[in-house]
Amino acid sequence: MKRLHRRDLYCWSTFNERLDIDFNSFAWIHERGNVVVDPLPLSEHDRKHLRDLGGAAWIVLTNSSHVRAAKELAAEFGGRIAGPAAEREGFPIPCDRWLKEGDDIHPGLRVMELEGSKTPGELALMLEDTTLIAGDLLRSHRAGELMLLRPEQGLKDPARATASLQRLLAYARLDALLLGDGWCVFRDGRRLLEEFIQSLTSPVAASGTA
Repeated sequence: MKRLHRRDLYCWSTFNERLDIDFNSFAWIHERGNVVVDPLPLSEHDRKHLRDLGGAAWIVLTNSSHVRAAKELAAEFGGRIAGPAAEREGFPIPCDRWLKEGDDIHPGLRVMELEGSKTPGELALMLEDTTLIAGDLLRSHRAGELMLLRPEQGLKDPARATASLQRLLAYARLDALLLGDGWCVFRDGRRLLEEFIQSLTSPVAASGTA
């Protein structure tokens, strides 16, 4: 797995040829049990690495499209699966816990619900007020540029999606954006997010003449 901007954070990825971007999974290493987010299948190298780091106590799925290899990791490491409470009815796999706005996985890892995406109550995680871990709604298909999930990819309500992202600006120390789809941002993430939201809410963007 790849080491990230913090010593307790790791990532592994697979390249999606249709979109020409990486799909990413994340692991937070914690003394109370490691938390894995939206796990893709592991290579043998990454499987051994995760095992050496303590395995996976919790597997958090941000939405029903990111189930990926959750069942396999849960079986291998004995981890419990957590999914979005708003998708409880009809979620494709059983979950041990249903997460909603304000829940904590461990102290310091807070759950947020994002609206307007392709599924209701898509989860994002805020780590110690400085690092966002996001699933589908917020993404980056070009390095250094943020974007929303596109309507043709399932975006339901752009206005509600933008309002959800605006809430993230309340975190004054937000710096890193770990995105499930595309490029991650490790510095100045709040500034980049603010500029992106301004582009979505500017009169030109709102008029559709951009």
